[in-house]
Amino acid sequence: MSTFPDPSLDPIRRPSLDWVFKKPWRLLAFGFGTGVLRPGPGTWGTVLAWVLWVLGLQLLSDVQMAVFLPLAFLIGCWACHRTGYDLGISDHGGMNWDEMVAFWLVLWLIPQTWLAQGIAFALFRFFDILKPPPVRYFDQRLHNGFGVMWDDILAAAYTLLVMAILVRFGVLA
Repeated sequence: MSTFPDPSLDPIRRPSLDWVFKKPWRLLAFGFGTGVLRPGPGTWGTVLAWVLWVLGLQLLSDVQMAVFLPLAFLIGCWACHRTGYDLGISDHGGMNWDEMVAFWLVLWLIPQTWLAQGIAFALFRFFDILKPPPVRYFDQRLHNGFGVMWDDILAAAYTLLVMAILVRFGVLA
């Protein structure tokens, strides 16, 4: 694959659901289609991640989750890179597999209550949108699939730090 994005391509600003479903890496990068939803495609991807967690991912053992998350991250690097190349935009806002993987990491490591999950959802979206340092630094400097995925892992780290403080001080059990 050549350098990114290909200057000979006209960037696709608003991909259609049909475009997303034509290639498996696009489908994955766009969170099974949630990335075309407006407003807030990242929020829709995070909602889908939460739904998938409730529907079954939470049943994975710690060992299974410790294998699943790095694999989902690596596959996401590949899928987001390929999709960004197809779009001509390295970090398109509709690519939300990064939110999904990062939020699964958060959900795995927090108390399994609706209250904790709701707070974690709000915190994760806050940090993902605000991009406090060093999240913004990496978001601006890292490109391709790894860059797309990495800044959301950092937003998850901020979320986990705040959640740990809330648990430590007895706000959450």
